[in-house]
Amino acid sequence: MKIIRLKEVISITGLSKTTIYSRMAENAFPKTISLGKNSVGWIESEIYQWVENLVADRDGEAA
Repeated sequence: MKIIRLKEVISITGLSKTTIYSRMAENAFPKTISLGKNSVGWIESEIYQWVENLVADRDGEAA
């Protein structure tokens, strides 16, 4: 399991920081995990699964 930081999440998803945090607040994006007092990350596989679900939804498939 790999933990990635915001810059990589933005690169993978193409979303802005604001959009990522807005979707997290709506429970529509994977949540962060705490890495320290002022540091968070995302589980890489959850981000890729989120992207795969978008593609499946677009294609009318169940993910």
